[in-house]
Amino acid sequence: MQAEDMEVPFINNLNDNGDRLRPRGKDAFKDQQKESESSMDSPNLEFEYGDTDTLTAELSELYSYTEEPEFALNRDYFEEDFRSHARGRRWIELSLEEQRAYVMRLLDALEVTDRDRRLKVARAILYLAQGVFDECDTEVDVLHWSRHNVFLLYDMGIFTALLELLSMEIDNSQACSSAVRKPAISLADSTELRVLLSIMYLMVETIRVQTEDDRPEWTAAREAFKNELGSPLYNGEPFALLLFTMVTKFCSMNAPHFPMKKVLLLLWKTILFTLGGFEELQEMKVRGRERLNLPPLPENSIKVVRAMRAASPPASAMELIEQQQQQKRGRRSRRPLVKQDSLDTYNERDPFKNDDAREEEEDPEDTDSGIEGEVDPLDRDVIIQPPPPPPPLRPPTERVNFPKGLPWAPKVREKDIEHFLETSRNKFIGFTLGNDTETLVGLPRPIHESVKTLKQHKYVSIAEVQIKKEEELQQCPLTLGEEEVEETLTEIMYLGMLPNLSQYVIALLKLLLAAAPTSKAKTDSINILADVLPEEMPITVLQSMKLGIDVNRHKEIIVKAISALLLLLLKHLKLNHIYQFEIVSQHLVFANCIPLILKFFNQNIMSYISAKNSICVLDFPHCVVHEMPELTAESLEAGDNNQFCWRNLFSCINLLRILNKLTKWKHSRTMMLVVFKSAPILKRALKVKQAMMQLYVLKLLKIQTKYLGRQWRKSNMKTMSAIYQKVRHRLNDDWAYGNDIDARPWDFQAEECALRECIEKFNSRRYDKNKNGEFAPVDNCLQSVLGQRVELPEDFHYSYEMWLEREVFSQPIQWEGLLQNP
Repeated sequence: MQAEDMEVPFINNLNDNGDRLRPRGKDAFKDQQKESESSMDSPNLEFEYGDTDTLTAELSELYSYTEEPEFALNRDYFEEDFRSHARGRRWIELSLEEQRAYVMRLLDALEVTDRDRRLKVARAILYLAQGVFDECDTEVDVLHWSRHNVFLLYDMGIFTALLELLSMEIDNSQACSSAVRKPAISLADSTELRVLLSIMYLMVETIRVQTEDDRPEWTAAREAFKNELGSPLYNGEPFALLLFTMVTKFCSMNAPHFPMKKVLLLLWKTILFTLGGFEELQEMKVRGRERLNLPPLPENSIKVVRAMRAASPPASAMELIEQQQQQKRGRRSRRPLVKQDSLDTYNERDPFKNDDAREEEEDPEDTDSGIEGEVDPLDRDVIIQPPPPPPPLRPPTERVNFPKGLPWAPKVREKDIEHFLETSRNKFIGFTLGNDTETLVGLPRPIHESVKTLKQHKYVSIAEVQIKKEEELQQCPLTLGEEEVEETLTEIMYLGMLPNLSQYVIALLKLLLAAAPTSKAKTDSINILADVLPEEMPITVLQSMKLGIDVNRHKEIIVKAISALLLLLLKHLKLNHIYQFEIVSQHLVFANCIPLILKFFNQNIMSYISAKNSICVLDFPHCVVHEMPELTAESLEAGDNNQFCWRNLFSCINLLRILNKLTKWKHSRTMMLVVFKSAPILKRALKVKQAMMQLYVLKLLKIQTKYLGRQWRKSNMKTMSAIYQKVRHRLNDDWAYGNDIDARPWDFQAEECALRECIEKFNSRRYDKNKNGEFAPVDNCLQSVLGQRVELPEDFHYSYEMWLEREVFSQPIQWEGLLQNP
């Protein structure tokens, strides 16, 4: 049978209901062939994960390529006003006092009533924040003067003035209603908002980044600005909540002209600045454990992940079919015939021995299977001949060197020890002792040794301590008294978000869905291109290509900002209090975040990560310093020379981390991964040879392996080996075997309702103002109750007689009702 005619079933897509769509025949074969070829020669990606990309890259992503003509507009408005003030001198030649005087003049001009005049002044301020690029010769000079000017603008109080203007623009009902009625929205509809948000973003991002040559006053300004952004100084709420309000207003279709990319970038950077990044989170976690007298962390997870090496990805069914065809065509040496089972046994003996494609496994989930999986024709008990050893696919230096020790120290939870002892006591004694983990009477010596080993690796998380303390506070509210809640910036943020939390989460997921590359354009979906589409649509092929790249880049940046924002929120809330994390997680799950992320990954992920949706010569600050070369279709197609797109790989890792956080220790959510057939989607993501991304994919595969069936585990021994090598071990976790836990019922509703009850009790106890109402003493004295003063409205005595007539005299009183039995 020819390869073209062979039917290759595999998961290609999820429809809106999460069902699998399986293309078959030649088209499917070609699609998988492309994916196989890309995976065969996929190189190791030299990617370093961090809070953000380089400062230059983060600044350039603020502007779409359609906004490029506005750089000259900003410069012209600045020079028009500055010429009359400076008398022939340049900005960089002025003394600091002269610069301060000019900024003060601009600040006064921002308060004029003429809207066009205000916009011109705002553009002049934006030009200063962009680094007076017309007076600079290199990109380094632009960044230097941008930094100098931003600290000067902050010192002169520009940010507060901009905030007032931003609030005015948000509440501008005329602009909102005009945008709602328009059939097509373009850049021109959001000019004022884009200018204001650009200045604020430049200020937040520039002040956030620390450099070695920062002056002492700049360091002090950074701390002051950080506290200012995180404190409820702006209308009684943190600045981030104003941006969240913009997001919800945009998603409710009430303000379709809002430049959502700029809002999301500013929101992400504000939360990153005020709450802290991943390094700060690690330090806060260490300090938190010290405060609770918990043992120190066994290792620094950031350093462990950075030291990891990527593993060779498992082969796809396409590669195995090609190898079969090669064997049939080019068979020379005759060897004894062996059964497939014997080969499996041979391969399982040393899973790390060979790293080439001939030993990689096929994913039976790629076939039309249930949880157990139907065996593919290649896996059936047929007689085949083992192939001769092919030449290595890569130089020996690139082979994965497996470390002697495992990267992670094993962990055991208290409840795992309790479960182990309960099982052992039932088996050897016939009764249990509840939560007692100390008494080992009657148990054999090996059990004593096992308990000792488990206790050596026992890990108590901050979350477990918080849950235990919350249970005690719920049981003894009067005895333990009021809980002292530390007013951290995370606590202030959560308190502000709590009333509208579900709206914020749903709005972010709507935007993520609209920006995902796998999403189909629908008539009722949100238009996220308001701040990228020009007033006049392109008329030439070159303009169309440029706009196409711009739109794709725009969507990628939105995905990057939302994924980083959600991950930061989840991590900070989890550290602050576990139930704050759980309520956001539950809102995400109920808003279909799990299938949304799986749908995102259900694409050719190698193509997404290596996408070249950027035009280097148009990136800021390159485009304002160098002469603009002539753009051609060939230069646009070529793109940059980077091996991968940093923002796309960053987004993928963030989404995988979010998925891990949502499903960890949640049986019902883990079963959602199984039900949505996530295994083949995740396994295809292993083709990306980047250690951190592979780690989080393997974690997601590990938690569901026991539910995927014996055949899946047998056919994916290389994936199982990678899980064993890279993912942390839980000593008594039987993740690799489907034991009686398979029969455990899956009651999603009951588990989530129990969790929701705990969350609501926590919020009620901690944040409800009338929380002690049921414990307050009751006044039973009639004279005392009637004698209490009741606050009445000022105008009550004017309408008192009318109120008596309406509420007392005109109401029929059923006196006989008092005589009837209740």
